[in-house]
Amino acid sequence: MSAVSTPGSGSIAEPIPIRIPVREILPWAIFIALLAVVLLYFVGAEEGATSLISGHYVHEYVHDARHLLGFPCH
Repeated sequence: MSAVSTPGSGSIAEPIPIRIPVREILPWAIFIALLAVVLLYFVGAEEGATSLISGHYVHEYVHDARHLLGFPCH
């Protein structure tokens, strides 16, 4: 007898794809997009006239990320 299994013999379970509805993904996608925009603002534009937080604390905290992403700051 042969120990080789043939396709459809039931020895190996095939994974069943899980479908996730768009309406369940959409709130998370919007949340992540807003979070990314806020992060981009603080890394790229939080200084000078457009500053929401006074002082240079945020600027100094994200200074290296600013250079890594190509934003000029000095």
